[in-house]
Amino acid sequence: MLLVPPPFDPELGVALAAVGPSTPSGPSLADIAALRAEPELAVPAYDLTGGGAFETTDLTVPGPKGAPDISLFVVRPLAPPKDGPRPVIYHSHGGGMVLGTNRAGVEVVLEWAEELDAVVVSVEYRLAPEHPYPAGVEDVYAGLLWTARHAGEFGGDPERIVVAGASAGGGLTAALALLARDREGPRPLGQVLMYPMLDDRNDTPSAHQMAGVGAWDRTANSTAWTAVLGDARGGPDVPAYAAPARASDLSGLPPAFLDVGSAETFRDEVVDYASRIWQAGGVAELHVWPGGFHGFDSFAPHTGLARTARAARVTWLRRLLAP
Repeated sequence: MLLVPPPFDPELGVALAAVGPSTPSGPSLADIAALRAEPELAVPAYDLTGGGAFETTDLTVPGPKGAPDISLFVVRPLAPPKDGPRPVIYHSHGGGMVLGTNRAGVEVVLEWAEELDAVVVSVEYRLAPEHPYPAGVEDVYAGLLWTARHAGEFGGDPERIVVAGASAGGGLTAALALLARDREGPRPLGQVLMYPMLDDRNDTPSAHQMAGVGAWDRTANSTAWTAVLGDARGGPDVPAYAAPARASDLSGLPPAFLDVGSAETFRDEVVDYASRIWQAGGVAELHVWPGGFHGFDSFAPHTGLARTARAARVTWLRRLLAP
């Protein structure tokens, strides 16, 4: 059966067309080193201080046992706290687990910090293919351990840590929640999974529908998962901490916010993950944004759908963090 891609939201379609013809997007393994050297990946174009509202600090903290130290980027409001220790947003960046730094995607999370009087801690993890699974998720877990133990040092509340990430960072965040549950580590108050990269099998109807269309298609997804897992990708022995869609037990997880576009590769794996959280007796809020492509809210933040998506996340976080 021919799988016809769903249409893009009209505003988003115009924005996507403006950058040129749609082609299978994302890096090949040979492209990764060159892409990492692009200036916009190394130095974000946005103001990380929020116009002087935030203080930024780089910290080096212990990594996993036997592994290098990791870097945390901490952003905290300069104004006095409104009501005691601040909630903490622990952020894992996107980039297919092959690109990015702890500055990537922070502009989205800073909007939450400004609205909710929160501290942001963004973790830098080792990237594939040089550092395949489990390097990335173990770094993210080590950063969470340090953050939970030291939150008070930067005005944060260790009992109100929300873990969050987009795309590959969303997948790592989902894996982090599983790992923290199973190791009886710090329990996040909630998890925000923005169009998360969850399933190495890359074989859902939406993955086939969107092949060669939009942003981050099935070819790019295959490249990234192969970098992380090598020959194990798609096979029977991939653990849930590498690809959370593989988890057989989604009980006992923190409340989750999940969102995804209807016109993107990850749609079906995200919908399935939310459904299985409910089936396991858990709490999840799911949004499927009609006509949204992968990363639409960062790519075209001026559009109506992007503004709606961003507002929905803040609304959920406000409810979660309410006294």
